[in-house]
Amino acid sequence: MINKENTIEVLNDLIKINNDRIAGYEKASEKTDLIDGDLQILFNRMINESKGYVQELSSQITSLGGDVDKGTTFPGKIYRAWMDVKNTFAGQDRKSILESCEYGEDAAQKAYNEAIESEYLDTDLRSIIIKQKSELLQSHNVIRGYRDAARIL
Repeated sequence: MINKENTIEVLNDLIKINNDRIAGYEKASEKTDLIDGDLQILFNRMINESKGYVQELSSQITSLGGDVDKGTTFPGKIYRAWMDVKNTFAGQDRKSILESCEYGEDAAQKAYNEAIESEYLDTDLRSIIIKQKSELLQSHNVIRGYRDAARIL
């Protein structure tokens, strides 16, 4: 059964994972050397992508009469702290940064899968979320491609 509170909670969970993704790519951008300008451009694209998703999800929450969550997930905060520790020990090379980004992309895919499987979405919302998930999967594959290329170098 669909009820507004549960629907808003599902949408806010996706907003949080996108906020995690924004913060993660901002962190990755900080860790990236200036010589890796291609990664800077890529990470900015990923940040803007998630900002667009947050805006789209926020408008859906507002139309349902709910409040938009501005935070990140607790595991997302742990992930970014782990990324800091890992980079302290492992260095800040291109491959390790991209591996950390892929880990974050995996988390986003998982969150979107859970949302799609939720019983609290109507057909229109499910369609929006499926579209976003598909676009995020394309971004995930781009990150994986960059990571694989970094392994070869």
